[in-house]
Amino acid sequence: FRYDVALVSALKDMEEDILEGLKAQDLDDYTSGPFTVVVKESCDGMGDVSEKHGSGPAVPEKAVRFSFTVMNINFPNNNGPVRIFEESKPNSELCCKPLCLMLADESDHETLTAILSPLIAEREAMKTAELLLEMGGILRNFRFVFRGTGYDEKLVREVEGLEASGSIYICTLCDATRLEASQNLVNHSITRSHGENLQRYEMWRSNPHHESVDELRDRVKGVSAKPFIETLPSIDALHCDIGNAAEFYRIFQLEIGEFYK
Repeated sequence: FRYDVALVSALKDMEEDILEGLKAQDLDDYTSGPFTVVVKESCDGMGDVSEKHGSGPAVPEKAVRFSFTVMNINFPNNNGPVRIFEESKPNSELCCKPLCLMLADESDHETLTAILSPLIAEREAMKTAELLLEMGGILRNFRFVFRGTGYDEKLVREVEGLEASGSIYICTLCDATRLEASQNLVNHSITRSHGENLQRYEMWRSNPHHESVDELRDRVKGVSAKPFIETLPSIDALHCDIGNAAEFYRIFQLEIGEFYK
């Protein structure tokens, strides 16, 4: 679907919720905006979708789905933004709107970029544009904020131009190498960003300091392809759990060691 059309359709589906939200916050029914809509974007491979029992050769058929969820809608007030809609189950498949379904392997960089590039161009255009949409008989003004948080590590590396997961640069959030990460278990902060990745790719491509491959790779910290989708560097619940478990495991090991001494 075209991105703007899909967003209009999603907002139209939520018309009652939005009008009720205005009432609940004691705002006028004829408030025209501008409303800020926060959109969560997700993309993932769907695995093997080939026909399991039919005649003919077994063709490996992979699919990738790009989808979005309207997370919340705010109205800027004098005392700060007023929330007129919030998705109560943001991780439910019921509020997750498919935008693009492609028969491709998520590892196939060329196909992925070819199919998703027009969609990303629409997204870029909408970041600075405003949407006028009739709702409850009044034209209302919507702005969109996109948050690309629904990507797993494999896809983040793919779309942000980073080396694959076997790389010595083990993190998609910071520049740590495997060695640094194993020696420093505590102090890390999120330093990578889409803009920085683009700059580093440009450096990788042009090699302005005329360095050797190893020096250049160290300078760009593992960025070796052109980033084409802006993801928001974030940690998911699973990796929080893994981090906590690893930390507790270490504490338990130390405690048990002390006990046996």
